[in-house]
Amino acid sequence: MGTATVLSLAFAIGLITGLRSLTAPAVVSWAAHWNWLHVKGTPMSFMAATATPYILTVIAIGELVTDKLPNTPSRTAALGLSGRLLLGGLSGATLAAAGGQSLVLGAVLGAVGGLLGAFAGYKARTGLVKALKVPDIVIALLEDAVAIGGAFLIVSRF
Repeated sequence: MGTATVLSLAFAIGLITGLRSLTAPAVVSWAAHWNWLHVKGTPMSFMAATATPYILTVIAIGELVTDKLPNTPSRTAALGLSGRLLLGGLSGATLAAAGGQSLVLGAVLGAVGGLLGAFAGYKARTGLVKALKVPDIVIALLEDAVAIGGAFLIVSRF
């Protein structure tokens, strides 16, 4: 796989992190655990460890539930953005490692994708709720499906 492809996928997984901060790392960890992503012998090998995908999945499910609660802070608030930058970077670095590319560049692209994805996801979600005149939960569930499906699509490219 070429450098441009790997780095594009690192950015794309970051975009997914912008939608749901823990979905991308959970899916990336499962892909590494199942050897779809070959990260053994790299600094990202912990993503393939037996416990990692289970732990990340439990936390990701918690995020999917919490996202629907009325008092959940906005993803564009400082804490939400910080998490998306960090977890987008983690996910991007893991994809870069699997593709034999620079972990630092993968992390930066994943983090930038997380930042852009947070604002794009917020704009899309609020815009669709208003345009379609549907309850927020309808679009939130659609966003969940896009995040999960998109993450699996991205890791399946390896």
